[in-house]
Amino acid sequence: MKKKSPWPRAAALLLLSLCLGAFAACAAPAPAPATPPSALLTLDRLHGPNALAGRSYGPARWLADGTGYTTLDGPLGEDAVREVVRHDPASGTREVLVSAAQLTPAGADRPLAIADCAWSADGRRLLVFTNTRRVWRVHSRGDYWVLDLDAGTLRRLGAGFPEASLMFAKFSPDGTRVAYVQANDIWVEDLAGGVVVRLTHDGSDTIINGNFDWVYEEEFLIRDGFRWSPDGRRIAYWQLDAAGVGVFTLVDYTAALYPKLTPIPYPKAGTTNSACRIGIVEAAGGETTWLALGGDPRNEYVARMDWAASADEVVLQHLNRAQNALQVRLGNAVSGEVRTILTEASDTWVDVVDDLRWLEGGARFLWLSERDGWRHAYLVGRDGGEVRLLTPGPYDVERILGADEEDGWLYFTASPDDPTRRTLHRVPLDGSGSLERLTPADRPGTHSYKLSPDADWAIHTRSAFDSPPVIDLVRLPGHEVVRTLEDNAALAAAVGKLARGEREFFRVDIGGDVLLDAWSMKPPDFDPARRYPVLFYVYGEPWGQTVLDEWDGGTYLWHLLLTQRGYVVMSVDNRGTPAPRGAEWRHSIYGRIGILASADQAAAVRAIAARWPWVDRDRIGIWGWSGGGTMTLNALLRFPALYRTGLAVAPVPNERLYDTIYQERYMGLPDANPEGYRLGSPVTFADRLAGNLLLVHGTGDDNCHYQGTEELIDAFIAAGKRFTMMAYPNRSHGIQEGPGTRRHLYDLLTWYLEENLPPGSRPR
Repeated sequence: MKKKSPWPRAAALLLLSLCLGAFAACAAPAPAPATPPSALLTLDRLHGPNALAGRSYGPARWLADGTGYTTLDGPLGEDAVREVVRHDPASGTREVLVSAAQLTPAGADRPLAIADCAWSADGRRLLVFTNTRRVWRVHSRGDYWVLDLDAGTLRRLGAGFPEASLMFAKFSPDGTRVAYVQANDIWVEDLAGGVVVRLTHDGSDTIINGNFDWVYEEEFLIRDGFRWSPDGRRIAYWQLDAAGVGVFTLVDYTAALYPKLTPIPYPKAGTTNSACRIGIVEAAGGETTWLALGGDPRNEYVARMDWAASADEVVLQHLNRAQNALQVRLGNAVSGEVRTILTEASDTWVDVVDDLRWLEGGARFLWLSERDGWRHAYLVGRDGGEVRLLTPGPYDVERILGADEEDGWLYFTASPDDPTRRTLHRVPLDGSGSLERLTPADRPGTHSYKLSPDADWAIHTRSAFDSPPVIDLVRLPGHEVVRTLEDNAALAAAVGKLARGEREFFRVDIGGDVLLDAWSMKPPDFDPARRYPVLFYVYGEPWGQTVLDEWDGGTYLWHLLLTQRGYVVMSVDNRGTPAPRGAEWRHSIYGRIGILASADQAAAVRAIAARWPWVDRDRIGIWGWSGGGTMTLNALLRFPALYRTGLAVAPVPNERLYDTIYQERYMGLPDANPEGYRLGSPVTFADRLAGNLLLVHGTGDDNCHYQGTEELIDAFIAAGKRFTMMAYPNRSHGIQEGPGTRRHLYDLLTWYLEENLPPGSRPR
């Protein structure tokens, strides 16, 4: 017997479903319109030829007489050609001080491309830095030219030296000579006759005069290693002897048929440092006078040095190797004798001060200290006998911006009310008054300033978490906006059209009276009745703060892209980050980097998951770069039940493999804290890996060596752990060299995240 055809019944069911569908369409509200493509981010919009990017202003520099400031501007909108332009702050008038024609060498068809420039004290000569070369992080080697406005001449300095081989050229105080470093020696060139005098004669691969080795440059942030005396008679300089320092070799397998090797003297924690000393030599040449610093030059640091408002003395910041005792010392330029005038000591570490400024003709100097538990400004007598507190109160001074001696004010940025923001303040220089806020209270976000010498004007940059920078010229102390110099209107408009969910700053209570600052970014269609994956962005070490109410450019936009794809993105600042929350907060991490921080991060995740039921506890991820990459590893390996996926970029899996100055500052010396180094290193816990890990590193990373990643890989292999990795050939710590690199990196991070921490909401 034949079966009946199914088609009549199927047709009836189809008709019924169509009717029910029509009824539902009439009874239910219309679906929300789809998000237009222009409101959605893609990786091409972040890293393509028309990527969303802001504009800066300048660089702007105030003239010494305070009458205006200069910028490098491109005529007719041509960015490759720049002229030196003076701006009058009051009227806004613009005057070309140096034209493109004046910057065109004889016989050339184009002007010099200015990377940087500096005026002589009398304003009659301009020193131009061009044709630059990158040295580690920045372009500090290149060619220097001098434009003489009176003579109308443009001449290249160091004509007998190879192209792009000069460093740190500076005018003498009278503007008649220029000193520079070439091949680790210091030279002085007379501008009238072109005579070149060699001041040091022992520069080599290991003897470094007027310059620095890798670790000084990276960790003390100093590159220019010599200073003219105020009268132009002498030059004071650093000399480093890198002989005996362990050599780390970068290997480039793609440069040629055989590998290219780049050896770098790089002292790893607990190993031999360069020897350091300070010399003073006549600018006309002669024997060097070496300062009698005492102690072991390989186990002490001179982190700062300059002339002490005098042609006869230099001032030093002299640190012991443990960096828990800092001496401010004056050195005699003739005798070499040294005397200590101020000492800062701590059970943990003492920070180097960038804001030492001489006042009252050299009778006193400004100083920052944490001696009362907060980073405060002090006025110190030249002999150290009087130390006057200028900024009392439970807040940290972030940075000194200027001192107006005529009217008696000290200007600085601080965060007395909110550690995620920075604002401008002032106090009387005599210590008699209270804190006065100058940044208007109705302008949230983070504010930075470049003050004029008389503190009457400032170039003010303000931004917020989701608002690009706006740069204004303001009049002080009233903070009136005189004109806007750059509003980034196009970027702000583009960002304003993007699909964005709620962003929130909040605090996380992890118990023990510890509150951690945090922020969150939610999907545009966020529904609190559903569950969402959460990705934590982390740094967590003493060198960086992620929870800031300021524009973070490409990082913010990538996080926004992830929210559009269904992720909640969060960041938490654990104890030990450089937040302006007092010395105890910052120094609590001492000796236990990686230990306390990762525990704080894990406690914050638990507290957040308990606070908000929309957090999907089965989909929690974490990512970070450099110290954040290390913290990602620590989180994933120490708390495997908490985190499902981690993206670790350029990490340091073993603390013993990082440099002396940074690692020993925060961890102590390895011999004194072996257990801290072991427990603070993610490689120790490689056998605990349970979640998904993407490990990314550039093989040419001179900072956080690829060596550490290979050591971690070996540990994973021994433990039988699966993971994913990507090595970027010859890329440095920023993983940015080569066409398509950044686009490839963020495509990889996004793909891995979506594969291993699925996006989108789920029902509870």
